[in-house]
Amino acid sequence: MLGVLFVGLSNFFLVLVPQTIRKALDFIIERTSDDINTQIDFTESLGPDILKFAGTVIGLSALMGFFLYCMRKTIIVMSRLIEYDMRKEIYAHYQKLDFAFYKKNRTGDLMARISEDVSKVRMYLGPALMYGINVTIMFSFVIFTMFQVNSTLALYTLLPLPFLSLSIYYVSSIIHKRSDLIQKQLSKINSISQEVYSGIRIIKSYVKERQFNKYFREESTVYKEKALDLARVNALFFPLMILLVSLSTLLTIYIGGQLVFKDQITAGNLAEFVIYIII
Repeated sequence: MLGVLFVGLSNFFLVLVPQTIRKALDFIIERTSDDINTQIDFTESLGPDILKFAGTVIGLSALMGFFLYCMRKTIIVMSRLIEYDMRKEIYAHYQKLDFAFYKKNRTGDLMARISEDVSKVRMYLGPALMYGINVTIMFSFVIFTMFQVNSTLALYTLLPLPFLSLSIYYVSSIIHKRSDLIQKQLSKINSISQEVYSGIRIIKSYVKERQFNKYFREESTVYKEKALDLARVNALFFPLMILLVSLSTLLTIYIGGQLVFKDQITAGNLAEFVIYIII
C-alpha cells in the first residue's frame, strides 16, 4: 500500500508540471502582447516571474523524482526479496525430493524453474505491478485534466490510443511466445551440459567428444537464433510506440493550433497537451 501511495504522489506532482508551464507561457504571451518594447520588459519585469515559474517546475520535478525513487525502493525491492525467498524455498524443496524424482525430470528443466520462472514471477510482482499501477493512475490524472481544458482536443489527442493498445497487445503476445521458446531451448542446453558432465568418462571412453561438441554447438546456435528473433521483435516494439506517439503529437499540434487561432484554447493549453503526450 505504501508503494501505491508513492505512485499516486509521484504522478500528482508530474501532472502539475505541465500546468505550471502552461501558466508561465500564457503569462509571458499576455505580458508581451500588451507592451511594445518587449526586450526591455522581458529582462526587467518578466525575469523574476520566469525565475519563479522555473523554480516551481524544478521543485515539482524534484518532488516527483523523490516519490518515484520511494516507489521503486518499495515495490522493486519487495519483488527482489520475494525472488530471493522463492529461490531459497525451491532449493530447499529440491533437497527433500527423492532420487526417483530426478530420474523422471531433467536437470535442465529444474534449473530453468529456479532461474527463469522465478525471474518472471519477480517481473510480475515488481515492474509489471509497478508500471501497471503507475499507468492507471497517470492516465486517470492526465485524461481528467485534458477534458477539463478542452474535450474536443482531448478526444483527438486520445484517438491513436486504441491503435497503440492493440499494437502493444499484439507485439507482447509475440514476445511471450518467443520467450517461451527460448526458455525451452535453454532448458535443453542445461540438460545436455548436465548429462555430458555426469557421463564424461563414458564419452571419453568411446571417443565421442567431437560429436557431443558439434551437437552442443548446434543447439547453442538454435538458442542464439531464437534469441535474435526475440531481439528483432523488441527492436520493432519501441519504434512502433514512438511512431504512434509522434502521430498523436502531430495531430494534437494541428487540431490545437486551429483551436488557438479560434481563441478556444490558449497557446499554453496546447503546450500542456503536448507535454501530457510526451509523459
